[in-house]
Amino acid sequence: VQLQASGGGLVQAGDSLRISCTASEGTFRNFAMGWFRQVPGKEREFVAAISWVGDKYYGDFTEGRFTISRENSKKSVYLQMDSLTPEDTAVYYCAADPMGWHPKNRRHPGDYVYWGQGTQVTVSS
Repeated sequence: VQLQASGGGLVQAGDSLRISCTASEGTFRNFAMGWFRQVPGKEREFVAAISWVGDKYYGDFTEGRFTISRENSKKSVYLQMDSLTPEDTAVYYCAADPMGWHPKNRRHPGDYVYWGQGTQVTVSS
């Protein structure tokens, strides 16, 4: 399974951005999907996850600004980011676990099997 992330870019503080991730194959409706982000010199940070049945989980820092969603017919997961700040600047990675029914925390990178290449989000002040 290959994950293709897209939609990153340069925005100003306060703007919104939606990034997407599409899986190349597999029974996507069974996948648990997650978004993580990383800046140089720091560990990969959990952003959001959505279970195979649609339950949603968010990192504490999102504070209601981010929304994860999925569209199984398109094998895609989305991350809507609002009220962006320069601290949100990072490479955003999507991740997938094709056995989404397994009870896992979903907040740790080790809970996922496949990773996308990342998409850069830069927020200017």
